[in-house]
Amino acid sequence: MKLCNNQQAFLELVRAGLWEKEACLLQYGNIDFQEIYRLAQEQSVVGLVAAGFEHVKDVKIPQEYALSVAGETLQLEQRNIAMNKFIGVLVDKMRKADIYALLVKGQGIAQCYDRPFWRACGDMDFLLSDSNYIKAKEFLTPLANEVDVEDAYEQHLGLIINPWLVEIHGNLYTAISSEIDRGLKSIQEDVFYGGNVRTWMNGDTQVFMPGVNNDICFVFTHILKHFFKGELGLRQICDLCRLLWTYRDTINLKQLESRLLEMEITSEWKSFASLAVEYLGMPYNTMPFYSVENKWKTKAARIMTLVFEKGNMGHNRDMSYQQRYTSTRRRLTTFGIMVKDFSRLFLIFPKDSIKALWHRTLKGINSFFNGKK
Repeated sequence: MKLCNNQQAFLELVRAGLWEKEACLLQYGNIDFQEIYRLAQEQSVVGLVAAGFEHVKDVKIPQEYALSVAGETLQLEQRNIAMNKFIGVLVDKMRKADIYALLVKGQGIAQCYDRPFWRACGDMDFLLSDSNYIKAKEFLTPLANEVDVEDAYEQHLGLIINPWLVEIHGNLYTAISSEIDRGLKSIQEDVFYGGNVRTWMNGDTQVFMPGVNNDICFVFTHILKHFFKGELGLRQICDLCRLLWTYRDTINLKQLESRLLEMEITSEWKSFASLAVEYLGMPYNTMPFYSVENKWKTKAARIMTLVFEKGNMGHNRDMSYQQRYTSTRRRLTTFGIMVKDFSRLFLIFPKDSIKALWHRTLKGINSFFNGKK
């Protein structure tokens, strides 16, 4: 699908904000700024568009939308400041309880942006070793206002500690394929037992995060997890771009290539690399394993179409059936959506789309027989 004028202008603004570069909008013809604002909200990149507005050279941004974007960006700043403060307090509390956690995704990746407070923040995710994961569950549960049902396979537990959503992970498995999850297990062992971490000074608190070479794999496989679930947004791809750009001189390319081969996701990487360069303006010489071959550009275009269709975290999906239907009918409807998505994903990544459908089906069956909703 060819992108329309508004989508192309929107991406021009995202590129300008992502790389702090000049933006020219006249080339895209008639532009509906209301639609651009809607896309920015839908993809959770209002801050990038706000930065992009500052770099527009050839048109005047209508005051109505300039003010709306500025107001929302100010709220982003305030939320980021408050979240960072909470992370510092929580990390200190966990350390005093002899719990050691690594911050993953979110606020850690935000530090790779030129304007970290303008990145839309969501929840906060912590990765822990097996023993620390158990201790964290026991320590955090009494502090929480709400506690989700734990995912045993992914060792994942979500908690609301007002007003924040805190997610603790014993692993970062994707449930896409056994090859990917085996690779992630090995990388996680390198983090915890090899000591390959980096740090972020969050105020007075030293926050630990996975070392960059490990983090790249965590971030990319998390992108694939959301992609195969039909809920990938542009913000996550922007995060990968900024991570790769920030640490472009220290990436172990040989190790990355080996890991991609072991996890059998080289095709996925090259497709997203093409998307990053062709649509998001990532400098081609800093995008590992970027290829000019047309087949990767074709896959990138199909991915971009799905990103626009689904919205960030499946924003555009109609999920109202989950409240209307009984448990059995809800599951059947969800399975029908999965199969429909599969037909689109198969055209891009045939092998892994089959694996992903199979793993998600098995997981759903297991949940059903274990009495989970």
